[in-house]
Amino acid sequence: VQLQASGGGLVQAGDSLRLSCAASGRTFSYYHMGWFRQAPGKEREFVADISSSGVSTYYADSVKGRFFISRDNPKNTVYLQMNSLKPEDTAVYYCAAGRLYSGSAGGYDYWGQGTQVTVSS
Repeated sequence: VQLQASGGGLVQAGDSLRLSCAASGRTFSYYHMGWFRQAPGKEREFVADISSSGVSTYYADSVKGRFFISRDNPKNTVYLQMNSLKPEDTAVYYCAAGRLYSGSAGGYDYWGQGTQVTVSS
């Protein structure tokens, strides 16, 4: 599975942004899809995950109620809707694919290249 993340940019605090991650291959619907982020000088951290069917979703406490993950299996795409953005959300955001849900980066097998999100105060 090859993943291509897009949609990042520079926004102000309180704004919204939607990230997309397009996947190649016919097995997209087999995978959990996750979003992670990495700020300068910090470790990569879990943001959200969605099950292969889209029925189950998981979120980090720091984004719960503000970020929403969804997927469109026929389009081989997963989305991350980010609302009420804060300066501390500034990071490079990565999408990832794994066979099972995992809240850690090691649990995912395939990674996209990352897209920068910068939130100014």
